[in-house]
Amino acid sequence: MTTKTLLLMCALLGIAGCANTVSKLPALPVDTSAAYRLGAGDSLKITVFGEEDLSGIYNVADNGGVVMPLVGNVPAMGLTLPELQHKLIEQLNTNVIKSPDVTIQIAAYRPFFILGEVKNPGSYPYVPDMTVLTAVAIAGGFTFRASEEEVSVTRNYAGAPREARAPRDARLMPGDVVYVSERHF
Repeated sequence: MTTKTLLLMCALLGIAGCANTVSKLPALPVDTSAAYRLGAGDSLKITVFGEEDLSGIYNVADNGGVVMPLVGNVPAMGLTLPELQHKLIEQLNTNVIKSPDVTIQIAAYRPFFILGEVKNPGSYPYVPDMTVLTAVAIAGGFTFRASEEEVSVTRNYAGAPREARAPRDARLMPGDVVYVSERHF
């Protein structure tokens, strides 16, 4: 083996060693049919028909519950809106009023986070139908060092965070953490 070949192989191995680990991650699952699950930081508009004192904006607390007058703490973390609605109707029916009519809407989603090679990394309000590229735009765009195709998203699945690589058009969810990698020249 010549010195020139040996140097070339070392250079190629060095470049391969610098390759980003994002490409080794599994692809972000595309599941647009999944119902939205509530989490800490979500704000809910809860309306109990005919009961002004019980209607209002409520936040899902860090402990995962929603605290309502006369009802107390109602666990909401990980539930869909219909599941929480059913739970509230049960609690109100048992403790406060018979046959309550309850509606729940999302008043504000919990934020998403973006880190890495964007101009203004940080926490931002979630916007429905947000994509990776939309998140980057909200954060001021890519820096000149950004690897625009090397993006990962960390999302909670059944209470456990999982990181996956994501294309620019991947849909984000509230609470996601987006990481834009640095490119290697």
